[in-house]
Amino acid sequence: MLRLPPHFLSILMLGLASQVVQIVMLRELLMLFHGNELSIGVILAAWMAWVGAGSMLGAALAERTDRPLLAMAWIAAALLPVLALSLMMIRGLRGFFDVVPGAYLSLNDIALGSFLGLAPVCLLLGMQFVLLAKLWRQRDRSIDTTGAGNTYIGEAMGSILGGVLFTFVLVHQLNALQTVIVIGMLVALCVIWSGRSQALFSGQIDRGARWLMMVALVLGAGALALSEHLDRWGMALYWQQLAPDHQLLETHQSKYGNIAVAVREDQFSFFRSGHLMFSTAGPDSPPTGLEAQEAAVLAHMAMAHHPAPRRVLLIGGGLRGTLAELVRHPLESIDYVELDPVLTEAARPHLPAHTLAALADPRVRLIHADGRLFVRSTDRRYDLIIVDVPDPTTAVLNRYYTREFFSQAHALLDAQGIFVIGMVSTPGLRGQAIANRNASIFHTLDSVFEQVRAIGDHSLVLIAGDASASVMADIATLRQRHSANDIDSPAFRPGHFDLLLEYSQLNRINWQLRHHGRGPEAHLSAPPPAPFRPPPVAEQLALVDTLEPIASRFFINSDFRPIGYFHTLMVWAELTRGERSLLLPGLLELGAAWIIVPVLVVLLIVLALRLLAAGQGRPRDRSFAVGVAVFTTGLSTMSLQIALLFSFQSLYGFIYEMVGLIVAIFMAGLATGTLLTHRFVRDRANPDILAAVQLTIAVFSVLIGISLPAIAAIPSIHAIFFLFSCLTFISGVLNGFDFPLATESFRALNRRAERSTGQVYSIELLGACLGAALASAVIAPIMGLVACCLLAALANATAFVALMISRRTDGYRSTRPG
Repeated sequence: MLRLPPHFLSILMLGLASQVVQIVMLRELLMLFHGNELSIGVILAAWMAWVGAGSMLGAALAERTDRPLLAMAWIAAALLPVLALSLMMIRGLRGFFDVVPGAYLSLNDIALGSFLGLAPVCLLLGMQFVLLAKLWRQRDRSIDTTGAGNTYIGEAMGSILGGVLFTFVLVHQLNALQTVIVIGMLVALCVIWSGRSQALFSGQIDRGARWLMMVALVLGAGALALSEHLDRWGMALYWQQLAPDHQLLETHQSKYGNIAVAVREDQFSFFRSGHLMFSTAGPDSPPTGLEAQEAAVLAHMAMAHHPAPRRVLLIGGGLRGTLAELVRHPLESIDYVELDPVLTEAARPHLPAHTLAALADPRVRLIHADGRLFVRSTDRRYDLIIVDVPDPTTAVLNRYYTREFFSQAHALLDAQGIFVIGMVSTPGLRGQAIANRNASIFHTLDSVFEQVRAIGDHSLVLIAGDASASVMADIATLRQRHSANDIDSPAFRPGHFDLLLEYSQLNRINWQLRHHGRGPEAHLSAPPPAPFRPPPVAEQLALVDTLEPIASRFFINSDFRPIGYFHTLMVWAELTRGERSLLLPGLLELGAAWIIVPVLVVLLIVLALRLLAAGQGRPRDRSFAVGVAVFTTGLSTMSLQIALLFSFQSLYGFIYEMVGLIVAIFMAGLATGTLLTHRFVRDRANPDILAAVQLTIAVFSVLIGISLPAIAAIPSIHAIFFLFSCLTFISGVLNGFDFPLATESFRALNRRAERSTGQVYSIELLGACLGAALASAVIAPIMGLVACCLLAALANATAFVALMISRRTDGYRSTRPG
């Protein structure tokens, strides 16, 4: 039976602290980056790169000291203030960049901000692993890397605890600053506890280190007592840089992100994780402002396109005024789906009277749920479905603009049913980015419905239906329907139909949207100029079969290839930064063939080393091949996690509350894999076993890529969650197999346990760093989630071939003790 060392609590705490701090910093940086999930991979890449660098520093320190617990004490004392200061630095980081208020940060800014904000914390956390592994080896008086494997298991167990603790307790009870302070204090207390064993660690922690940790604990307790004030100060600092003309009124913690309420004059704006959800006039303002007009146009234009609507489904938009306009019509029922009850309650004190009255209307059923989950699960039928959510600037919002969602909504409509969705646009689709985004949503909608019509210029409204629907109704008919209901709206008059449906503008915008996106190079140029007199929309529809096919890779937006999200990021980069980013358009030109180059380079290097090593007795080729296996395992594991995470998100929506649980499942698999390797693999330095693991991961990755679309189509949400959990767990198991095999393989080659541990830990994290960045920023949005799985498969297949090339024909020498 394994006897746990006295420092095992510190090992558990390292895993717990790393997991909780990672989630907290991820949420804070997402707020800084406006909730943009593209940044998730960049943030994780920065985290892993710095932790890997910290691991190398820890390995160098562990080789030079016989008192690793003393080094742990100094790190623990420094970690507590660094955690709090880093969080505050992240909130003030926007001021570091030359960016106007309200503008989105560029991808370069996101990368730089992530690496700056996470460096101090990650370096300190990364250093601890190798030091703890050395403590275990000291306890066992061993020469191999068994202690590193046991530390790996313990850290994974701590990560499981951290994920569960954050998901079910911390996110609901503590703010971000309180959370990191508590975690820092617990790390210091665990180090003090570890030093209690006089027999084993006598004299490792000197008086100076003890006093320093006690001072850090006292300061932490003081900061905890003032944490509410400090947290508000940090939030005020962030909002001063984001929107200096707005006054921050209040913030609320939600499982979906931080909710902030800001006011400018009598306009109230509501943000989730730094992303503007909606703005509305205050209780004392007349209901004729810009926000009210946009909501009114969407509502009344949608209502007029149906001859006799009775049952309406509204997804989002109710709090900004769309619901108040809908209740002016003689409807039987309105199902209004709003995601976050915290947002609803935060908004109520600041809403105008007509919006509050609409919420209280007996025909309105307010449903707090994810809109896509509601559409997927309900059996109700509707005459009209209106989607009034922000533009697809995040992957969560993009879920309402995909072919899968349009198909699910289509199934809920009656024969004459109408589907309506809106977006921000520019007159005449000026610019490549806005044309690509709008055309991709238009063509995606057109692939589901028989008729699609685009209306507007600054705000684009897409109206869709089947042949029996009245999508192509003329202005006179729309005016007559609106007037027949005796609608009295100060923000919308019958004359708006003439203004918004002006003949030449209507034909031109529909002609451009319908013609753009055809041909393999369409995404690289602006839309073709419209004819001087474009044909009427009805004639355009009749001529569709004569046009070139749609370039579906860049103009059909789907859950498994969210290209609309990527186009929207390019739109906002141009609109808010006033400049074109060369990076994002350049990514659109990448093809799948680029992966061949690094694969060939790796294999040529290992082949060259194999030839040079012949007769020299220095197996550099094997050392390189083992390093490739470690790197590709980290890369493939993170690439698979991104694919699973994005797939899971496309079904469930916001996953901030679930991140801890998902990571806990992965870590449970990782601990299981490492434990099984220690239990059943006697000769862990055998390269054939490591090669077999690489091949298994490659095959598993292909199987995930094949099965993801089929899993997503399963009707039961609970079954989907179970299957995703199983895939995540198995992914962790395979990663867990790899670590003890690789560390012992390195030790067999260099005879240095701490150096081998640090090398494997850091190389694996660097591979994960690259995998996170590639998968989230390039592969997933442009090539698709299945491509992420294929990338993982190719990476580990390359490692398998490299290990086979370095394999000695005369066998290998076992270096297992005994």
